[in-house]
Amino acid sequence: MATKTPISTVPSPPPKSDVYIPTLKDQEILNTPEHLFNLHTWSDLQSIISENRLEDLKRRPGDLRRYLEWGAKTREEYGSVLKYILSQRLLWEGKLEARSSVPFEDEEDTKILLNDWPYGVSPGIIHIVIWTKAEIPVDPVSGDVTEESRRIIVEYVNKIFITQLGLPEEKVLWFKNWAALQSVRTVEHIHVLVDTNGVDGALERIKTVAG
Repeated sequence: MATKTPISTVPSPPPKSDVYIPTLKDQEILNTPEHLFNLHTWSDLQSIISENRLEDLKRRPGDLRRYLEWGAKTREEYGSVLKYILSQRLLWEGKLEARSSVPFEDEEDTKILLNDWPYGVSPGIIHIVIWTKAEIPVDPVSGDVTEESRRIIVEYVNKIFITQLGLPEEKVLWFKNWAALQSVRTVEHIHVLVDTNGVDGALERIKTVAG
């Protein structure tokens, strides 16, 4: 299981708001012709996550455009993206009180979902989001997860993807976005990437735990 190298400083998160404002990076991606966009390979992802360069993760230009359009329509229909996620995807609307203060300890506090808007990754790489009602503590200086949080996350990811699903350890990566990079900052979550290439039945196995 790959781990991340702590960083010294991270961007300060913007004020909590459900409205996602496209960044300069987003504008550059939107201006990139689809055929010139370089998909993230597994090797790329390993480097980005191990070096904590999470700002380098990008969606395809077309996917980013559709994501921004979807966000605007969702806010119009549901009031906010958060309300949509809580009511339609997590089914946690009005039920955000955690049964356990330890992330992923209680199944009722945890939900594993396929990412509706994955990053622009190479074919066969699956992007999953694991949500938890419990707080995942981070270092206030670096913005990275604390060592205890890292231990808890690694144990849970290993339990689900390596022990339970039988996936090779080298085919599984995880990361937690800094607050500045999160589009949904009210509900704690981590990202898991699985390279299913060369692993028979990997996607089918993932779908047994991820909705």
